[in-house]
Amino acid sequence: MNKRDVLTPIGITLGIAMVMFGIISSAGIKGAASFADAASILIVIGGLFAALMVNFNLTEMKVTFRVLQESCKKNDMSLRELVQLFVRFSDKARREGLLSLESELDEIEDPFIKKGILLAVDGAEPDVINDIMTAEIVAIEERHQRGRTIIEKAGEYAPAWGMIGTLIGLVLMLQTLSSPETLGPKMAVALLTTLYGTLLANLVFNPMAGKLANKTDQEVFIKQVIIQGVIGIQSGQNPRLLEEKLSAFLYKEDIKVPKEKAQYGRSEVKGTANEV
Repeated sequence: MNKRDVLTPIGITLGIAMVMFGIISSAGIKGAASFADAASILIVIGGLFAALMVNFNLTEMKVTFRVLQESCKKNDMSLRELVQLFVRFSDKARREGLLSLESELDEIEDPFIKKGILLAVDGAEPDVINDIMTAEIVAIEERHQRGRTIIEKAGEYAPAWGMIGTLIGLVLMLQTLSSPETLGPKMAVALLTTLYGTLLANLVFNPMAGKLANKTDQEVFIKQVIIQGVIGIQSGQNPRLLEEKLSAFLYKEDIKVPKEKAQYGRSEVKGTANEV
C-alpha cells in the first residue's frame, strides 16, 4: 500500500517560495509582476512537450503523468514486519507443512510475496524460485527505467528550451537597438525563459527523477529480502535462523525492538511501491 509522500510537494512549494522571496525582497511586490511573461512560459512548456513527443512514442508519453504521481507516493512497508512475516510462515511450514501456507495468502496484499509463497507451496526448487523472482525484479527495473527516462529527458530539455527562448528574445532586442530605452525591458523578458527552464529542471524534473531512482532501489532491495525469505521457507530453514539471516537486511534501529515484538505472532504486510 502506498501513501502520499508530502515531502515532494512541500519541497517544490518551498523552492518556489524561496525564489519568490528573493524576487519580492529585491524588487517588491510590483516588481515581482515583471517576472511573469506568458510568451516565455509558452516557449518553455510548449517546446518541452514538443521535444518529448519527438523523443518518445505515444505509449511512453501516456505514462508520464503516472510516473510523476509515483514520485509523490511513498512505500509504507516495514522491513521489520516483513522479516517477522517470513519467520511466522517458516514456523508454520515446519509444523504443518508448506501446503498450510495457502490459507495465509489472503492476508497478503503484495503480489510478489504471494507469487513466491505459491512457488514454494508448489514444490519449486530454491534455484528455480530465485531465477523466476529475480527475472521479475529485472523486468521491474527496466519498466521503471523507461518511465524515469521521460522525466530525466524533461530535465535535460527544459533548460535548453529556456535558452532557445532567450535567443529569440535577444534577436528581437537587437532589432530595436535604435531605441535604447527598450533594451533593458526586452533583455529582462529574454532572460525569463532561461529562468523558467532552469527552475523546472532543477526544482521539478531532476529531483523527481532522483526520487524515482531511489524508490526503485528501495523496492528492489525489499524484493531481494522477499526472495531470501521464500527460499528459507521452501528449504525448511529453522525460523530463528531465518530471522537472523533476514535481520542482516535491517537497519540498526529496526533490529533493536522489544523481544515480545519479535515473536511469531500475526503481522500485517502491505504492498510494495506500485510498478510503472
